[in-house]
Amino acid sequence: APAATAHPAEVGLPVSLRKHFRPGPEAPLLRGACEGRCPDPPGSLPAGLWLGVEWDNPERGKHDGSHEGIVYFKCRHPTGGSFVRPNKVNFGVDFLTAVNNRYVLEDGPEEDGKEQPVTIGNKPVETIGFDSVIKQQSQLSKLQEVSLRNCVVSCAGDKGAIAKACPNIRRVDLSRNLLSSWDEVLSIADQLKHLEVLNLSENKLHFPSVSPSLAGTFPALKVLVLNRTGITWAEVLRCAPGWPVLEELYLKSNDISISERPADVLQTVKLLDLSSNPLIDENQLFLIAYLPRLEQLILSDVGISSIHFPDAGTGCKTSMFPSLQYLVVNDNQISQWSFINELDKLQSLRALSCVRNPLTEGGSGPQTTRQFIIAKIGQLKTLNKCEILPEERRGAELDYRKAFGNEWKKAGGHQDPDKNRPNDAFLAAHPRYQSLCLKYGAPEDGELKTRQPFLLKNQLLTLKIKYPNQVDQKVTEKQLPDSMTIQKVKGLLSRLLKVPVSELLLSYESPKMPGREIELENDQQSLQFYSVENGDYLLVRCTRL
Repeated sequence: APAATAHPAEVGLPVSLRKHFRPGPEAPLLRGACEGRCPDPPGSLPAGLWLGVEWDNPERGKHDGSHEGIVYFKCRHPTGGSFVRPNKVNFGVDFLTAVNNRYVLEDGPEEDGKEQPVTIGNKPVETIGFDSVIKQQSQLSKLQEVSLRNCVVSCAGDKGAIAKACPNIRRVDLSRNLLSSWDEVLSIADQLKHLEVLNLSENKLHFPSVSPSLAGTFPALKVLVLNRTGITWAEVLRCAPGWPVLEELYLKSNDISISERPADVLQTVKLLDLSSNPLIDENQLFLIAYLPRLEQLILSDVGISSIHFPDAGTGCKTSMFPSLQYLVVNDNQISQWSFINELDKLQSLRALSCVRNPLTEGGSGPQTTRQFIIAKIGQLKTLNKCEILPEERRGAELDYRKAFGNEWKKAGGHQDPDKNRPNDAFLAAHPRYQSLCLKYGAPEDGELKTRQPFLLKNQLLTLKIKYPNQVDQKVTEKQLPDSMTIQKVKGLLSRLLKVPVSELLLSYESPKMPGREIELENDQQSLQFYSVENGDYLLVRCTRL
């Protein structure tokens, strides 16, 4: 039907039909309407019964509910409204009718017990076991998961019918339907005592102006999806007492502005998705900063550019977001490294997704940006869904320490701990730099020399090659490009030693870290990736010796 996803306002409808519609704000009857008919006074619509419709997609409408200067109803969007005849509108079905339409197998003539032929394209396909699957789905009392997306569900239906027919449902997808009020949702959910997951996305719902009664609760609900429902933050808090064990709450694309701190509600929530709500800023985030169990916070496409935790100084941890382990800030306006510096203050942060931001899209390249983020957030284990291995962290921190070594010295840094006093401006820009110096040692003058122009001779490393398993082999020196992969180094050594590449194991030692041996285990990475430097020892072992 052309208006299948529209929500007709209560305009010119008989009382018996009004329950099927979500009335828009101030939606009176058409002027002169009587028993569903409308005369044709000057300046009004043509005679007959008309419905005022506010479309989910405002591009389908033509006006705001007005016609020739007369306001018949009001829309949220100036082009979201239309007038349509009743026969053009799908009034929707109740929940149980939709379940029956989708899951119940209608009785039909049997053909000697044979499977019915199925054709895909022009090819016949033999079906084995389809009937048993369909019959199993048709046993409504055993259904635990139901998907009714885009099935024009508009109401709960007869009281108690759902509980009688399918009481064991645990997961329901009711997205993109014609549900118009939270009360109808409660009427459905009250009959599903085991309901754990409920998706109501893309239903333009009217929420109660006062808190629902305690009778209208979701005792087992753990996941609630309310994307594009038009809910406000105040309405979230008003309904939240009915979600006593909720763990995941999705509120994407609702133009939400966090207006008050949750008090005694949402205390069990572990995941909160606030994506595509452009009214949210860092000050509003502080209102949810003390949710005790919040582990995942999704803030993609909210326009955020900065954040600051005022209760924690440089190098300290904030008391805000105490349980937050995974933060998503994709598609925002983050352009300053100060944002990343602040994230190191989160005491439980282990995973970060930060793509398609000015900071990550421009500058010195994605690999360098990744290294700097890793170096700046010491406890991070995953970045942009890629695990940070110990070798990558070590390389990133050493490169970061070297990259800003000259700046550190100019700011008052010194190899002598008693003289090492970088100024506050440097420490604010690089809060972890001092801890990296404690971890790896302060950068030496030789490391901080300006890199020579890119010539092969300037990129060669002079390495001392030792063979720990072969005491008769003398230590030799060899010059290798720092861009040379471990695989190619093994190939070179294979030819020199006349042993297969698969039998070679490589590692290295640095005079700067005596007694510590670093394995070169990734054949696709370069010597530079592992921070191998001039004068280091390359240790070569053969597995058959």
